[in-house]
Amino acid sequence: MVREMMGHPQDPVDDVPLTRAAQGGDVAALGLLLERHRAGMRGVALSILGPGPDVDDVMQDAAVTALRRIGDVRDPRAAGPWLRMIVRNRCRDLLRAARLTEPVAESSLRDIADGPGELLERHAMRDWIWEAIEELSPALRLPLVLRHFTEGVTGYEHIARVCGVPVGTVRSRLAQARAKLAATLEATAAGAHSDARLRTAASWEEARHTLSAAVAGDFGKVLKEDWSPEIALMSGATRMGDAALLERGMDDDLAAGVRQRPVNVAAGRSLAVWEMDIVNPADDPDHCPPSVAWIMTLSGGRVTHLRLFHPVPLRTAVVPPELHGIWPQ
Repeated sequence: MVREMMGHPQDPVDDVPLTRAAQGGDVAALGLLLERHRAGMRGVALSILGPGPDVDDVMQDAAVTALRRIGDVRDPRAAGPWLRMIVRNRCRDLLRAARLTEPVAESSLRDIADGPGELLERHAMRDWIWEAIEELSPALRLPLVLRHFTEGVTGYEHIARVCGVPVGTVRSRLAQARAKLAATLEATAAGAHSDARLRTAASWEEARHTLSAAVAGDFGKVLKEDWSPEIALMSGATRMGDAALLERGMDDDLAAGVRQRPVNVAAGRSLAVWEMDIVNPADDPDHCPPSVAWIMTLSGGRVTHLRLFHPVPLRTAVVPPELHGIWPQ
């Protein structure tokens, strides 16, 4: 029956039942949809990158992105072009990261005009995907979440800096993570994991509450009440300080007129990422880089490890000497 649904690979009408089934959480249907369009997707990758191992990386990335964002496809007949667009964007990201091409304006997979509520409804991952992610080891979970669930910490170089490992190790861990994720999806899909959207919504609220408390002078109180008393500030794999250093850095930024605004949240039980836009004061527009990611390891709902990462550094950013390595540039 499933094979009958596949139809002719060039007929977009035959993508409709597979796309709808995949949007309902059918892993096998998504696999069939990807197989139908594999040749076209690979052709796009080869035309942009040429032969080489990067093509396989892009194809693996595209499969995970499709798994995460299949709900974005409003017209099931357009699944093929949508999959090829994912491959095209991943290839261009890869080339830009390697400084082989100039940046090209892209149509984002998310509407930047949407607020957190709309983003949560349109882009929250299926509960079973997050459950499968939780089955990964911390060493595999972190690069996978950064690669596929953030907006600005997706490049191999960025992930390597966050994790404190070489780029080659990032590639290896991503390959392992994707393989293990695929192996656990069907098992986790059968369970009831209805709390993922609530967890994401709660993390959005926590991010807003944390920033509001900081502006009101209560950041230290939030750290004491809501975060682990053993919180460790990390730079790569190196522990740099504790809550006191984090509080001092936040207070210094606020005193300088710097503000942060959450724009994307990815939240699991053991790992959460808050991506922030940074608004600098008008008289010091280069005080801080334009964005920062708070990458948090959780235990029992409390933050135990925090990494702060600026995807776009500023050469002129002003950082107190004692905070170098904590506020990465």
